[in-house]
Amino acid sequence: MFKKLHFPLISLAVAIIATAANARQTVPYTVAETGKGFAHLQEAVDAIGSGTGTIRFASMRFADCAVQQAGNITYVAAVPGKSVLEGVACEGKAALVLRGKSARIKGLVFANIRVPDKNGAGIRLEQGDLAISQSWFRDSEQGILAGNDTKAKVTIDKSTFTRLGTCEADCAHSVYIGDYGAVTVTRSRFEAGRGGHYVKSRSARITVMNSSFDDTGGRATNYMIDLPAGAVGRIADNWFVQGRNKENYSAFIAVSAEDKWHPSAGLVVENNNARFASGVSRTSTFVADWSGEQLRIAGNDLGPGLKRFDRR
Repeated sequence: MFKKLHFPLISLAVAIIATAANARQTVPYTVAETGKGFAHLQEAVDAIGSGTGTIRFASMRFADCAVQQAGNITYVAAVPGKSVLEGVACEGKAALVLRGKSARIKGLVFANIRVPDKNGAGIRLEQGDLAISQSWFRDSEQGILAGNDTKAKVTIDKSTFTRLGTCEADCAHSVYIGDYGAVTVTRSRFEAGRGGHYVKSRSARITVMNSSFDDTGGRATNYMIDLPAGAVGRIADNWFVQGRNKENYSAFIAVSAEDKWHPSAGLVVENNNARFASGVSRTSTFVADWSGEQLRIAGNDLGPGLKRFDRR
C-alpha cells in the first residue's frame, strides 16, 4: 500500500510546483533585485523610487503606463519584442514619462499611443539620460519626444521606428529631441513615416551611424534628419531612400533651418548612400544648410537627381 501511495504524492507535489512556477511567469512586472512582482507598472516604478533597479516585463501586451519621478531604472523585456506597451498614455503624454536621473529601455515594443493634442509617444523624456536598445516604436503619433537637458544624453541602438509622426496639429516626429547635450543613433531603422521628420534634434552634438531611413512607404513626410538649431558631430554610413509622398522633398538632411543655437562648423556627413525610391523622378538636395558654416561633406554615394549640398 505504501508504494502505491508514494507515486501519486510525488506527482501531486510536482503539479503544485509547476502551477506555482506558471503563476510566477504570469506576473506582469518583476523587480529583478528583490524578486517581487507587481500587477501595475507604476507600482514597480514606485518600489524602486529614488534608487537603482531593473523592471522585467513578462511576454504579454500591457494596457498600462508609468511616470518615473526619480532614480535610475532599467525597463527590460524578458524576451525582446514580446512585451508590448499599447494604447495607454500617462499624463496625456506617453507610455513611459521619464523625469528621473536615468532610464534604460531594452527589448520593449511601444504601439498605438495617441492623445488629444496629437503628441502621443512611446516615451516622453523630460530630463535625465536615456539609453534604448532592441526596441520597436510603431503606429503612434510620436516614437520618442524629449524636452531640454543640456547635461544629459540620449542613445538609441538597434531599434526600429515604424509608421510614426503626424502634422494634424503641430508636427510630431518619429524621434524629436530638444536641447540635450548629445544624441547618438546607431544600427537603427526608420520607415514609413506618417508626417514630420524621422529624426529631429536640437542637441549640441549629433551622431547618426549605420542606420537606415526608408521613406518608400512614407506619407506626407519631411526631412530624414533635421538639426534645426545646428549641431556638430557625425552622420555617416547610413542608407537613405526618399519616397514619393512628401510634404517637403527639398532636402534629406537640414542644418540650422530654424535657429543657430549651436555651432555647426566641422559637422561631418560622409560615406552615406542616398537616392530616390524606384519610380520617383525629381530633384532634391542631400544636405541643405542655413548655418553658413563650413561642413565636412565627403564620400557620399548619391543617386540621380540628388544634389550634394545647398546653401540656403
